[in-house]
Amino acid sequence: MQRNGSGAGAEALALVKEYNYPASIFLARTFVEADPLYFAQFPFARIQNHTLHHDTQVAYRMGYDQLYGEIAGMQDYVAEHFGRVPTLFRPPGGAYSAAMQQAAAAAGLKAIITWEAKASAGSMQYQVGTALRPGDIVLMHFRPEFAADLNAFRAAQQAAGLDVILLEDFLGF
Repeated sequence: MQRNGSGAGAEALALVKEYNYPASIFLARTFVEADPLYFAQFPFARIQNHTLHHDTQVAYRMGYDQLYGEIAGMQDYVAEHFGRVPTLFRPPGGAYSAAMQQAAAAAGLKAIITWEAKASAGSMQYQVGTALRPGDIVLMHFRPEFAADLNAFRAAQQAAGLDVILLEDFLGF
């Protein structure tokens, strides 16, 4: 996805603004370092931690010191580029280990986040049931199909009669 104000990046930003959705955005430096301030444009957004390099096998490949470097390094990156320190961590690929839990806590994070549903390829996928439920955390990625994914989410959200709130607000952080 382009993030420089043109193409899919501009469309994603326009849709989020049009729908007035708050967003808890979990970023990995690898994917945003070319234009980190693109994500600062999202209204009501909170930038959270998703590691420096987005290695989906990080929970299995790295020990505590390496994990701490990945997580604490991203804490510093977000603070530098977005002016606040993340409170939440989403591990790449969703898996986490005891060492990762310890590293996240040592880096000052309050919770490790997983998800119950995701918007992907223009449709919704659920870990439980066939519709959104109150409290579901929904995963989406900033990819070229983001608009189709966001519209699939919006249809599911409206069909369920649910409001969209910041994850931090839901968790009380």
